[in-house]
Amino acid sequence: QVQLVESGGGSVQPGASLRLSCSSPEFSLADYAVAWFREAPGKGREAISCISRAGNISTFHVDSIQGRFTVYRDNAKNTVSLHLDSLRPEDSAVYYCAGKFVRDRRPTYCPRDSTSNYPAWGQGTHVTVSS
Repeated sequence: QVQLVESGGGSVQPGASLRLSCSSPEFSLADYAVAWFREAPGKGREAISCISRAGNISTFHVDSIQGRFTVYRDNAKNTVSLHLDSLRPEDSAVYYCAGKFVRDRRPTYCPRDSTSNYPAWGQGTHVTVSS
């Protein structure tokens, strides 16, 4: 069972930025398509973006994100990060990274945005945006 670990959440004021990171203590994320999801209180888990092994980005995000969030990977550090800009109170949620092992012959592949397409998950990191 692949375990992912998120970090970087916190409490910030509206307009601030945060960088969330996803890592794996045991596996190379370079072998995985990695996606970010978020879950706000009382709402379902919604997909934000996926980055393929080759660095291609699939954007699933809700309309309210409007390009404020960027996903990128650093294979040398074995991390996939989500940069959150211009944060709003409605961005408050638990943010999760999720991964799917992808074989070498499909480096540009990202699964669709359903949570069932990603077998590996982290425990989540909390982001709270309030004044």
